Amino acid sequence: MSNDEKIVLITGGAKRVGAATCRMLHARGARLMVHYRSSHDEAKALADELNHLRRDSCALVKGDLLHIERLPHLVEATLKHYGRLDALINNASSFYPTEVGQITADNWDDLIGTNLKAPLFLAQAAADALRHAHGCIVNIADIHAERPLKSYVVYSIGKAGLVAMTKSLAHELGPQVRVNAIAPGPILWPEEDPTFDDTERRRIVAHTALKREGTPEDIARTAQFLIYDAPYITGQILAVDGGRSASL
Repeated sequence: MSNDEKIVLITGGAKRVGAATCRMLHARGARLMVHYRSSHDEAKALADELNHLRRDSCALVKGDLLHIERLPHLVEATLKHYGRLDALINNASSFYPTEVGQITADNWDDLIGTNLKAPLFLAQAAADALRHAHGCIVNIADIHAERPLKSYVVYSIGKAGLVAMTKSLAHELGPQVRVNAIAPGPILWPEEDPTFDDTERRRIVAHTALKREGTPEDIARTAQFLIYDAPYITGQILAVDGGRSASL
């Protein structure tokens, strides 16, 4: 196995930023285990595309991340298929508003479950394999972990916890395993969320230093850097936001 042929498990890898990350890492030489929950068609199309380019370079595993007891299966499936695990990307996320006065226990279980609880328990399940490979974890956080997004109370709490988890796991799993996070800014607008209408999108872009939206490839490129080219970086939260967080 070459240095570039790393084995990567990514959650929520079938669409959007996850799919862009899969394609970029695959082009670098990685072999992927792509987790999905309900996006079967997108996941299969992605796997077919990547396996056409390079045989047996992408496999799929289905699972609901809220079922914590099943998370070790994602790691076991990766080890069974590829024999090792070099990197875990906690990419899957739930995102929707929860205003004070309307927050429910189901909101809490879903948003904290996908954004914090699942990444922690999946990291725990993967820890031994990652130690053996001297691998790494990349968490997808959010610039609003430090400056909460109005009306997104539970989501902001979940991402703030993910940032704390990143730093804590870097301490706990070092020196064998590096743990970092990426904090995206305006990359892809949320699907079916009226909060981000055209006016709000223009306002957000106007408050970025670069005066433009980012792309999924910006996040993918950063994940590639943290996995392949950052051997002395751990416990860090890298904002990829066009300077948006500098003006929040």
